[in-house]
Amino acid sequence: MVDTDNRPDATAPEAPEVLDAEPRPKHARRAKAARAPATEVSPVETGETSSSRALVPFTPPKTPALVGQLGDLEAFMRAADRAPMLSADEEHDLAVRLRDENDLEAAQQLILSHLRLVISIARGFLGYGLPYADLIQEGNIGLMKAIRHYDPDRGARLMTFAVHWIRSEIQEYVIRNWRIVKLATTKNQRKLFFNLRQLKEDPQYALTNQQAERIALTLDVKPREVLEMEERMYGQETSLDAPTGGSSRDDDEGSFTPSDWLTRESDEPEAVLEEENRMRLEGEGIQKALQALDERSRRVIEARYLHQDENGNVKPVTLQTLADEFGISAERVRQIEKLALRRMREALSNEDY
Repeated sequence: MVDTDNRPDATAPEAPEVLDAEPRPKHARRAKAARAPATEVSPVETGETSSSRALVPFTPPKTPALVGQLGDLEAFMRAADRAPMLSADEEHDLAVRLRDENDLEAAQQLILSHLRLVISIARGFLGYGLPYADLIQEGNIGLMKAIRHYDPDRGARLMTFAVHWIRSEIQEYVIRNWRIVKLATTKNQRKLFFNLRQLKEDPQYALTNQQAERIALTLDVKPREVLEMEERMYGQETSLDAPTGGSSRDDDEGSFTPSDWLTRESDEPEAVLEEENRMRLEGEGIQKALQALDERSRRVIEARYLHQDENGNVKPVTLQTLADEFGISAERVRQIEKLALRRMREALSNEDY
């Protein structure tokens, strides 16, 4: 009977770091095993029973992109078919060697003997339009994670234990890459994402409220979540930079992009408020503040801050020009300007501007 405790949690740990390592010859492995006992954490030290002893983490052998290494997908699948199947005793022996001796050659044999399982599971995700080779490669990652956490003494075969890890890794890949925007982040959303297409009666038509309620009851979710996931899965994505309109592809006249609809920085509340304050100061407020100045100070402020050119743009008069006009130095004009600004701030403060 398969021990259900051997089944992994829904949240799989991170994949172990992959290191370059060459498989050791069998005679070297046996010699090392004879010199030193198998490495494991003592149950006494961990406070665990022998059935739940802590296992020494292993580093799986470096497995390159197998599909790319063999040239094409067909070559990879032929190589997987040629890999020998393992008996229960052989699988147990390899898993024990991997656990106790960190035997990378044993890990490699376990991986190669279960590539058929990865291919079979990946085939079930072809309906999402993602490359078959990528699905298989993600499944290979899940297989390596499963081997990393597999305990041969629990009684379950590696194939039974690895199914969850392989499927979870492929599902994560599908969710990340099926659309630009990630579709499923919660448990209920994932459940809907991978089951809605099968439960939907006709993919060409939108769900009715009655159909949504039936699917929600089947999956134990809310009808609103069903309708939201349907809209996410079957709605079209629009690039903010994709041009729309125009009579032809080469004709930019009359075309625009959705980003043109976005709010400009000048329309932000802070920018609008700042502009309103500026206009108010240039209007009634600035005129009242100017009345608090003597004639020469008022002339300096108007020339430095309110003077406009023929195009209506503010163009400050230089300090030297004002100095020549009043027959004083440019430094004296700067001092008059500084004092006038302080008097204006005081006047505006008194008037609650």
